This record gives sequence, structure tokens and C-alpha cells, in this order.
Amino acid sequence: MGQFLQFAFLGLAAGAIYSVLASSLVGIYAATGIINFAQGAIGLYSVYLVAALRTDGSLVLPIGTLSLGSEDDPTSMELALVLGVVSAVVWALLAHVLVFRPLRHAPVLAQVVASVGLMLFLQALVQLRFDTENLFAQSILPENTVEIAGAVVNVSDLILAGVAIAVSLLLWAYFRLTTLGVATRAGSEDELAARLSGYSPDRLAAIVWVISGAATGLIVVLASFTIGLTVTSYTFFVIPALAVALVGRLTSFGIACAAGLVLGAFQSVISWLATKTWWPEWAQAGLGDAVPFVIVVVALFLLGGRIPSRGSLGEVRMPAVRIPRIRVVPTVAIIAAVVIAILLTFGTWRFGVVTSVILTLIALSLVLLTGYLGQISLASMAFAGAAGFALSKLTTNWNVPFPFSMLFAALIATGLGVLVGVPALRIRGAQLAVVTLAAALAIQSFVFNNPAITAFEGNMIADPTLFGIDLGVRDGTNLVTLRFALMVLVVVAIATLVVLRFMGGSTGRAFLAVRSNERAAASVGINVAATKLLGFALSAFLAGIGGCLIGYSRGQLSAGSFTVMIGLTLLAMTYVGGITSFAGAVIAGIIGPLGVGYVFLTQTLSFGEYYELIAAGSLLLMAVMNPVGVAGAASEFGDRIRTLRHRREPEPQPGAPGAAQSAEAGAHV
Repeated sequence: MGQFLQFAFLGLAAGAIYSVLASSLVGIYAATGIINFAQGAIGLYSVYLVAALRTDGSLVLPIGTLSLGSEDDPTSMELALVLGVVSAVVWALLAHVLVFRPLRHAPVLAQVVASVGLMLFLQALVQLRFDTENLFAQSILPENTVEIAGAVVNVSDLILAGVAIAVSLLLWAYFRLTTLGVATRAGSEDELAARLSGYSPDRLAAIVWVISGAATGLIVVLASFTIGLTVTSYTFFVIPALAVALVGRLTSFGIACAAGLVLGAFQSVISWLATKTWWPEWAQAGLGDAVPFVIVVVALFLLGGRIPSRGSLGEVRMPAVRIPRIRVVPTVAIIAAVVIAILLTFGTWRFGVVTSVILTLIALSLVLLTGYLGQISLASMAFAGAAGFALSKLTTNWNVPFPFSMLFAALIATGLGVLVGVPALRIRGAQLAVVTLAAALAIQSFVFNNPAITAFEGNMIADPTLFGIDLGVRDGTNLVTLRFALMVLVVVAIATLVVLRFMGGSTGRAFLAVRSNERAAASVGINVAATKLLGFALSAFLAGIGGCLIGYSRGQLSAGSFTVMIGLTLLAMTYVGGITSFAGAVIAGIIGPLGVGYVFLTQTLSFGEYYELIAAGSLLLMAVMNPVGVAGAASEFGDRIRTLRHRREPEPQPGAPGAAQSAEAGAHV
């Protein structure tokens, strides 16, 4: 019992972070109606800022560095702590003013991708500006221990739990006992009424952003010595925080706080149990990270209908969709252009071309599911990775030949996609984004990074062969063979044409009807549940084919090929390109991770280290200023040009040759 309690108390540090982030998420949701996926990333900058100040006195700014000390005389702990908290407040205010306030009445999709973009931007900025490999957190809280019921407990863990409870009480008191807090709550129900009462929802929201930013910065800096410094950990602490916030229906600070502390303790106990000899081998890695996903799904299924939505001044709409039409000449021209690019390139550049072709297919899966069906999914690379690892098993252990191995692996990804899509039958919008992001992180931790599940035969993938022709990616020193590149193009072209045919037919119209209005779609005989599951199935199948092609291009898989961050980056690029069009998927493939755009930045401009920052920054700009993306903007510009031409054309006069021709044409019509 003593060991059980000891490990439960050891989880209080992580639990305190979950609790404070969850309380902050509840407060922000009450003030703005936005679920902020970047809340953990806001604290991430504070952690590394304090670590740098305590190491050599460097105050690292987004641009430039100020010296407030040296290695022999670093910044004092008190000043470093204050600056860390202030930095979190500044980032929170910037997020409110520059990102979320302009998107207050934007579609949920724009708010979600902007939040994801901010998360990617802050993480990329930290990796760019700080020496993340050599910075270490220093102790701030007391390091002594006390004994409770036979368990040796760190005093610092108890203090962190106390801070989490205090933050929760502070936010509860602000929203319940202060005039401004009550006005903020009223504004969440009826924004127009709040304005008529003389309160500015923007200013009320700014106050909540300040409080939540300060609380986030404080707790992560205090806990950093216990947790350690890792970039991705603090970024993804938002997933368990979202889980416990949803348990509290995004309204209860007390439930969110208590659930966060319990979840941290529970994860610590699971880590302890995993060391026992009787514990199953398959559950020794990543199970703790999968728990938040289960909590999210259960909470949303039980409470999804009772989670309040913010009142708005008007209706918002998703970006417009253009129905794809397969035309022979443009299709042949695109394929010919890719063939020429393959023939004219070699080495890293050809690898970039092939990768762009593969990423176009995965991006198309996002266009299909999110742009057409309106179901926000952040798990595309999880589906791709599931197919990739299944392909390794099929080709090395069971010797399944190409292309059947790829089809079977993609079907496994399809089953996973349907499973993840089941919650979409009850929820939508930002809540569905939470589910899919939690699912992606759970799959990455519990499946991809679990040696008991994925570590077989070194995750090797046998080269594809067809009718005795070797289609392998390598041939001696040749990085990408011409045969492999053309095989990828053929597979992607076939899959793309098939899915475009679906999108342009009755299936696509059903998708658009469900996206527009689910009740109206059901009233005209469309099976909404089946349509949603079909969308997840088709999207996962496309992503699975892409994952198999990635596997073939590598020859040996690792979890690093299918991380959540890569998936989010590809989503960012798809949104930048245009989330509702095939052209957007093509643009996303070109500028996606390791694609042609990435090779250009790395090889030609030597800007490879700035890639993630540029990607996230582009996403933020697009989400705020141009929600339809590059492809949508180009289409709108073309429409305007055609409209102007039509207006400038003089109407034919009666009796003129043109008039006679027009009359004749009209008669034929």
C-alpha cells in the first residue's frame, strides 16, 4: 500500500499541470467559446525561458537576446520566475489579439486549425531559439520529503497540487463572485446582451487570457524540475488537460482540477504496475498516454450533448467547395508534368518529388473528410502509420505480394479510421478534433512506440515486385529508382481519380449535405451515420495507401515517420493550400514535410531549420486572413476576372451579325 501511495503522489506534479491547463481551458472556453489546443505550448516557452535565464542569464526573445547575467552569475530564481510568467501572459494576449479575436465568428474549422497552428508555431520557435538539448530545469520548490501513510512524499509535489487547487478556486471565484466574471459568463450565453449592457466581450476575454496565461506559466515553471525539459511533452500536456476539462463539461473548474490530479496519479500508478512481472508485455509502454483518449471518448459520449456552446452574433459557414470534375486534358497534363519532374530529377530532388506525390494523397484524405464532410480530423498520419506498420508485418512475416499487401494494410487502416470515427456519430466540430488528436497521440504512444506491438524484424518492408519486375526504391547508390517513382505515381493517380469520382458523384453530394446541415440531410433520406463512417473509412483508406507508399520509400519504418506533429504539419499545409479542393491537396503535397518545397528550402535556400516555423506561420495567416487557402483564393480571383470580362463585353445591336449569331445559338439551345 505504501508503494501504491508513493507512486500516486509522484503523479501529482503532472496532475497539477493537467489541472491548471484544464482550468485555463474551461475559462477560455467560457470567455470565447474556443478550445485552445495551444495552451500547453504557451507554457512551453516559459519553461525554456526560465531555464536559459538560470543557466547563463540569457533572456531569449523571439528575435534577439538580452543578457541579464552570466554562467557564473545567472539571473536570480525570483526574477526568472516572474519573467517566465510574464512571457506566458504576453503569448496568451498575443494569441487573443492576433489570432482568436479575428476568428471569433469564423467557422469552427478555422478556429481549430488556427489553434493547432499556434501550437506548431510556438514549438518550432522554442526549438529554433533555445538550445533544447543542453538546457536543464533547476529546482525552485523545496526538495525535502514527508511521510504520509507509509509513503515518502515530496513536499514539492504537494505544493504543486496546492497551486493547482488555488488556481481552480481563483478562476471559480472570478467567474462567480466578480462583476466582470459574471458578465463574461453572461456573454458566453448571449453575446449581444453583454454588448448592450456595456461590456466588451473582447476585453472580458482578454482578462481571462491573462489569468490563464499567468497560471499556465507559473505551474509549468514550478513543475519543470520534476517533469524535466522536453519540447513535445509540454505541448501535448494539453491532451490529458482537454480530457479532464471535458469531464467537467468545459464548465466546472472543480471537477476539471480534481480529475486532473487523479489522472496524473493514475498514470504514475500504471507506470509502476508496468514494472511488475505479471503485467502483460503488450501494455508496458504507452498505456498511460492512451488513458486520456479513453476518457475523452467516454466523456463526450456521455456528456457531448450537454456541453454548452457559446452564443454568437451570427451564423458562420465553412469555406466554399468546388465540385471536382475529371477532365481528360488537365488530368493528362498534370500526370505528364509529374513524369517530367521525375525524369529530370535524381537523388534528393527525386525523393522530394515522390514524397510530394505521396503527401498529396494523404492531404486528399483530409480534403475528403474535413473539407467535404466537415468532420475535423487530426489523425491522418496515425492512419498512415497503422497501414505502414501493418505492411511491414504482411511483407516480412507473411510474404503477401504487392499490391495485395498494400491493399490489406490500407484496409487495416480503414478499420482503425471507422473506430476513431464512431464518436463523430455523437459529436462534431472542435470536440471531434479533440477526439482525433487524442486518438493520434494514443496510437503513436501505445502502438508505434510500443516494442511489443511494432518491433518485429526491425520493421523492414520487402521491396514491391510485379510480374517479376523489381519496383524497389533503391538500386545501389540510386536513392530513388525510376521504376519506383513511376509506380508511386500510378498508384496515387488511380486512387486520386477514384476518390475524385466519388466526390463528384452522389457520394460527394451526400457528404456536402451532411456538412451543410445534418438534420436537413436526414430529412431527404441521407443516412447521416453511415455517411460519416463512410467518410472516415475512405479517408483512412487513402491515408493508409499513402502510409504504405511511405513505407516502401523508406524500406524500414520507424515511429518518427508518422508522428502527430508531422500529421498536424500536413494538416496545416492542406489548409494553406485549400482544405476544400483537390488543388489544395496538390499544394499541400508540394510544400509538405520532405516534399519538393522542403527540399528547396533545405538544398537551395538553406532554410530547412525554419521550415516548421514557416509552415505554422503560413497557417496562422491563412486561418485569419484567407480561410479558403491558396487554391480557393486563385479560384475566386479567376471568377472575378471572368465576371469583369463578361461585364465589359458589349451587347450585340439588333441587326448586327453578332445578334443574328446569338439568336441562332439561342434557337439551338
